[in-house]
Amino acid sequence: MGIGKQWSVYRSFSYLEPGVDYRPFELCSELGRVPAHPVPLDAAQEARVRELAERLVFVSMHEHLGVFPEDISETPEYVRHGRMATAFEGLAASWWDCVFDNLMDGICRIHSHSGWQWDDVLHDLGMRLCDLAHQDFVIPCLRVEDVHRAHREGKVAWVATMEGAAMIEHDLDRIDILHGFGLRSLGVTYSESNALGNGLKEDRDGGLTKFGRRAVERMNKVGLVIDASHCGDRTALDTVEWSEKPILLSHVGAQALWNIPRLVPDRLMEAVAAKGGVIGIEAAPHTTLTRQHPVHTLESFMEHFEYVKGLVGIDHVGFGPDTVYGDHVGLHHTYVSALSLKDSKKSKDPTQTFDEVEYVEGLENPTEGSTNIVRWLVREGYSDEDIEKVMGGNALRVMEEAWV
Repeated sequence: MGIGKQWSVYRSFSYLEPGVDYRPFELCSELGRVPAHPVPLDAAQEARVRELAERLVFVSMHEHLGVFPEDISETPEYVRHGRMATAFEGLAASWWDCVFDNLMDGICRIHSHSGWQWDDVLHDLGMRLCDLAHQDFVIPCLRVEDVHRAHREGKVAWVATMEGAAMIEHDLDRIDILHGFGLRSLGVTYSESNALGNGLKEDRDGGLTKFGRRAVERMNKVGLVIDASHCGDRTALDTVEWSEKPILLSHVGAQALWNIPRLVPDRLMEAVAAKGGVIGIEAAPHTTLTRQHPVHTLESFMEHFEYVKGLVGIDHVGFGPDTVYGDHVGLHHTYVSALSLKDSKKSKDPTQTFDEVEYVEGLENPTEGSTNIVRWLVREGYSDEDIEKVMGGNALRVMEEAWV
């Protein structure tokens, strides 16, 4: 039941009084912030798309479900108040049955100036869980059955996720604590290095540290899906080797098509697939470009999908669009240092050039991505079986194997 979500029109923190219990901010529209760009289909294709969305389970392996301020420059102050709204309206209009929500990630600076601090991430996670506890449309996803329940009942299964493990510092027990708070996926590094290994921005990558190996073992034991999307190549390859469970590259693209550090080489995707893992294609602005499509749109994004599918096979690819409800390009400008964007998007090929876009046409937010990706697959003649795999089945397989 991807179509026809059962939303009760609940809005974040409506159990409190704005201006009395918390400072309100003018937030952006969750729907219609920019013009929509639906993939055009004929009547028969439209009918098929709707049937697939109703019947199949759709899983996004990477999104950010917070709603950002209308004036994106207010985001640092909004974040500092530690009360980010969830996009219930946007999710109600989406076709995702399950979404990996990566919370505030590197911009989580509630109690600190540097982000990724233990107190900050627990504050963010706890506040989201409190908000979710006051409604029953978006349900915390603790086991795979919660995904199937959400699909049956017209709800959304919310997978709490963090993109990097810097906040555990040198304490393995913090992995258990995060799992206890409902976290179900954890990245090894987020672009910068930490106690586990090296991030993708580093000039040299020494791979997983000995502590990092122990952390991977602990994640396997407690039941976390491991994500190596922001790791250096050697650290990511070590993670694949050291993990007894399949892992995700939840939101990446192919360096063979666009040579920047944020995307990954073929050998890494092949290694992930060889152990049963899945590669999710991302759409954060100015990442999954190609020489054929140097303007970032749905078409360049899907060119990466088709390349990865050809490289590792249909059983090992899916989608982690990494979109937001708000001005994503403006957000990147605001947090260029905190998110290591200058290093992660610096071209390794001086002949690569592109023009900046205001937004990624066809993939503006999780709602548009949820409908347009499957529309594109139907337009291009993909079979029902293959659509089922890439829209959710492959991700579900990893979740079933990794979660205890």
